[in-house]
Amino acid sequence: MFRIETEVDKTRRDLLRSRLLATNTAASPVLRALRGTPAERELPLHIWALTDSGDLAGGLVGHTWTTWLHVTYLWVDTPHRGTGLGTRLLAEAEHLASEERGCTHCRLETWDFQAPDFYKRQGYEVVCVIEDYPPGHTEYTLTKRLG
Repeated sequence: MFRIETEVDKTRRDLLRSRLLATNTAASPVLRALRGTPAERELPLHIWALTDSGDLAGGLVGHTWTTWLHVTYLWVDTPHRGTGLGTRLLAEAEHLASEERGCTHCRLETWDFQAPDFYKRQGYEVVCVIEDYPPGHTEYTLTKRLG
């Protein structure tokens, strides 16, 4: 009755995503209210820190959706760690998301060997802990109210 396939298929992925979005929108009054507005779309947010010679010193990659900023990556090159660059990148992303895109919250994930304490110092709170993911480590999801 059904054939199961396992290959990577970007066209089917996009179709599945659009159908899931339609299902979610139909089920949620909030998502229905956002239908057709700029807040409905995921908008990329990228911030780069470059040295005087143009080399990448650090950066932040994320996106905004509805009233949330989601930080996917925040990285600072080793020679620039401890200089406040990570704080500046995160603060700039929060500012742009809040002031220009109307975001009220931010979320991100980090592992125990990365930067959970850094994010806590920036006002983030741990809302989820997944132990042994990857094996031997802990993943944290943190959130912060913006503004």
